[in-house]
Amino acid sequence: MSVVETRALAKFFGDVVAVNAIDLRIEEGEFLVLLGPSGSGKTTLLRMIAGLEKPTSGEILIGEQVVNNLPPRARKISMVFQSYALYPHMSVFRNIAFPLKAEGTSRLERQERVLRAASMFGIEHLLDRKPRQLSGGQRQRVALARAVVREPGVFLLDEPLSNLDAQLRASARDELKQFQRRIGTTTIYVTHDQVEAMGMGDRIAVMNHGNLHQLGTPKELYREPADVFVATFLGSPPMNLIDQDSCLIGFHPEHFLPEAVVEARPEDFRFPFEITRVEYLGADRFLYGRVTSLQGPTRVVSKMPSLVTLPVEAGNTYTFIVQKDDLNYFDKETGLRTAPVPFSMNVAG
Repeated sequence: MSVVETRALAKFFGDVVAVNAIDLRIEEGEFLVLLGPSGSGKTTLLRMIAGLEKPTSGEILIGEQVVNNLPPRARKISMVFQSYALYPHMSVFRNIAFPLKAEGTSRLERQERVLRAASMFGIEHLLDRKPRQLSGGQRQRVALARAVVREPGVFLLDEPLSNLDAQLRASARDELKQFQRRIGTTTIYVTHDQVEAMGMGDRIAVMNHGNLHQLGTPKELYREPADVFVATFLGSPPMNLIDQDSCLIGFHPEHFLPEAVVEARPEDFRFPFEITRVEYLGADRFLYGRVTSLQGPTRVVSKMPSLVTLPVEAGNTYTFIVQKDDLNYFDKETGLRTAPVPFSMNVAG
């Protein structure tokens, strides 16, 4: 296991800032997720740590050693790409064994380590097959086994599950997280999928346009987003934002509920909510519509458990409430999280 650290790490492509002076420290055995939309800089950051991209400025440390000038093979890392990059003419066994053979490992040791890595992912029975004979999920496991067979100090994963179908992705997330817990390898995982990030990461680094917006646990990011970008990028559906006189206020859809099912207090926030559409999704109902705040109509969504049997219908207006403790406040100019500010809470009347 190794600590990974970046100090003011930056990458420019001409006038384009891909990564802007990122400071990160990933502790031994930690599972850190780099999360952001396409073009956020997360993959470029990972490739610099791997040695596949040269930084414009800043330092990369692995195990307290500056590795900027070391080639990838000398950094004691393994990387799994989205494409898996298996050799089509080689068997599964030879694919997994390839990095060991390149290092000059003996035949006997190669066999022992390949069998051990294959058993971790339940693919011992596939060792004689070629990649074309495997399903997408099986290829993903082969790529992961090939990465861990070197027993790396750092494990780098660039959207390794994105080619799998939804059901297989869910099981693969669980398997990968359990595997990482067993071996305790420092892991950096890139994804644009916030559900994946929230479910897997010990901590999440949220990036956009090359900048690090927030670093924290999934709970910290969800409950106390650092700015409007984080607030609206996390969550499904994301946080509602409403323009008040002095700030933006935000609240999650699950905290926006009918007055009839909430023990309302005078200090809680009341809205007239005109429902325009109802989605029934099994465990939950998503209610889409408009509220009338002090600044006019704003589109919002409520996530209401189906166990709440209160009838609500599209075309009607109801009073919905957000409790005071569930409100978030953001500066209108900078978008940054700010302290609570006083304003009229009762906008329904």
